[in-house]
Amino acid sequence: MNATPTATLERTVPNDTAPHLLVIDDDHRIRELLARYLGDHGFRVTTAASAADARQRLTGLAFDLLVVDVTMPGEDGLSLVRGLRETMEVPILMLTARSEAEARIAGLEAGADDYLAKPFEPRELLARLRAILRRTRGDQAAEVLRFGRLEIDVGARQVRLDGNAVSLTSHQFALLLLLARHPGRVMSRDALMDQVKNEPLEAFDRSIDVHISRIRAAIEDDASKPRRVITVRGAGYVFAKDQS
Repeated sequence: MNATPTATLERTVPNDTAPHLLVIDDDHRIRELLARYLGDHGFRVTTAASAADARQRLTGLAFDLLVVDVTMPGEDGLSLVRGLRETMEVPILMLTARSEAEARIAGLEAGADDYLAKPFEPRELLARLRAILRRTRGDQAAEVLRFGRLEIDVGARQVRLDGNAVSLTSHQFALLLLLARHPGRVMSRDALMDQVKNEPLEAFDRSIDVHISRIRAAIEDDASKPRRVITVRGAGYVFAKDQS
């Protein structure tokens, strides 16, 4: 199934609120087959042909799960996963043509959540992906992100400042959560728009800047001098790592 890597393929299913997967494999045929199969089974799928390509995708988009091939030219999948685990907690399933116990252990030690050897039955891959998402989404139900005096209750979809709930629309909550899940990372307006454009209950006829202004009015001590959601001129917004 060897093939020359080509430009990345992106497939979006009709339900744009479906889990978003990033499939990383240097084999163009495998990327295309997985994108089509997983797309037909309810996932949004973005693909990358290399570790470098994946890193670029990850700087602008948030994913629910990564599918990573171990054997790739240049930086291999194990190295990529080790690097990502230093800053990200996104679930990861690794694929490899090697089935030895040592290879499985290496993948898990690198930080993968699960492991599947090639060739594999597509239905088994689908079952494993769904099982990982069930586990991680179950964790999210009780997840509360805390940043000093600010709390983001993921399961309840509620934001609290000094223990008091603040009023945000569903769309604004999604924006704040996306930024808060990547503290210290600058996210462009286009990336933010792409990630939350399908949030329910909010007509998307206002700019990202207006939504950010309203988030600041709710969570900043002084919205004119924000310390939590900061503008990076010409680049976008960043959620501050250090807060009080």
